[in-house]
Amino acid sequence: MENELTKLISRFMALTDEESKAFVECIPIRNFTKGTILLSQGQVSRSSYFIIEGCVRKYYIINGEEKTTNFYVEDEAVSSLQSYMQKTPASHYFECVEDCRLAVLSYDKEQELFKRVPRYENLCRNSVENDFGMQQEALANYMTSTPEDRYKNLLDNRLDLINRIPQYVLASYLGVKPESLSRIRKRIASK
Repeated sequence: MENELTKLISRFMALTDEESKAFVECIPIRNFTKGTILLSQGQVSRSSYFIIEGCVRKYYIINGEEKTTNFYVEDEAVSSLQSYMQKTPASHYFECVEDCRLAVLSYDKEQELFKRVPRYENLCRNSVENDFGMQQEALANYMTSTPEDRYKNLLDNRLDLINRIPQYVLASYLGVKPESLSRIRKRIASK
């Protein structure tokens, strides 16, 4: 038994037929339309997601203004770990920026998978450690760079986002207003 997710997992660890069956049974793949809110501030996260197709953004609302802090794209996990693991209300939102095809894993099914496929827990731990390191690096880069440097970094490292994400959302991610992003883009284009 195989699906898009098991094919991906097979890149990291060989799966037996029984393990593939466990993943297919425990992690359904669902389609979500652009604009779908997967998690709202104040809601306890009951699921983690893995992006097969599409883009999800994480954002906060501060003083009535959206502040985007991350984008997740194909082959990336989307999870509000503290809310999901500790059963506490989330302080942020997850929104589908595009139509998305996501593998959806509930907490209970995750625990079942850990029992049925013990090696999966190690894969998850490695993934969380990797994500944590990347988040630390992203935060350090954000704190020590100018908005123009952040935009150049996007151009160098995440060019795919430039055409996928609405400009006002990119501006929020860079920590500027949309009109400031327009000026940054013009300055860079004229160089």
